[in-house]
Amino acid sequence: MTTARVFVAGGHTDVGKTFAACALIRAARTAGLGVEALKPIASGFDPADWADSDPGRLLDALGRSQSDDELQRMTPWRFGAPLAPPMAARLEGRTLPLAPVVELCAARLAASRADLFVLEGVGGLMSPLADGATGLDLMTALDLPVLLVGGGYLGAISHTLTALEVLRARGQTVAAVVVSQDARPDAPDFAETAALVAAHAGATPVLSAPRSGPAAWAADALALLRDLQRVSATA
Repeated sequence: MTTARVFVAGGHTDVGKTFAACALIRAARTAGLGVEALKPIASGFDPADWADSDPGRLLDALGRSQSDDELQRMTPWRFGAPLAPPMAARLEGRTLPLAPVVELCAARLAASRADLFVLEGVGGLMSPLADGATGLDLMTALDLPVLLVGGGYLGAISHTLTALEVLRARGQTVAAVVVSQDARPDAPDFAETAALVAAHAGATPVLSAPRSGPAAWAADALALLRDLQRVSATA
């Protein structure tokens, strides 16, 4: 069976990429599918307390132990400062070229025999990811279908639709847009926010992802990815 692959990207920083990635992983496992995941880079990482970090949450969704070996396999590049990875790397006297990141991701993708492979980016679409490179540069290098996660805060509609247009302009396949609910009490109406994104997203499916209750949207996202997989396999 051909592996369904997806790059989980954000329309902005801290909009719920890991929340969406974990929900997708759990939906796939519930459906009896084998899943692998990779978040190659993380900043703001505390090695003394990482159970609730992005790598820790991904390992939990996969049902894997939070061991040092599993952590290294999930996120090989980790930095302490909660900054864009190149900035965080410089504070530690390290460099972060893009080429080794692309090579590792491509090798893991090529070797995978899982039914679903989830790769999660860092920050927003155009956030600096490596020296001289953004998250978009990693996406285009790997050329995976994208699950674009947008937020529900004031201004998120513009950020999400701008990211969608940039992905289209760079020739990336956007499997779906996920509008992730904002937990702040002063956030705009969630249903209306998702409806407005959908009204301007054209043919791209838009899925609403509430932060509580059943994650039925994740099963819908999984179905869209598997449909893309089948189309790709027969093209």
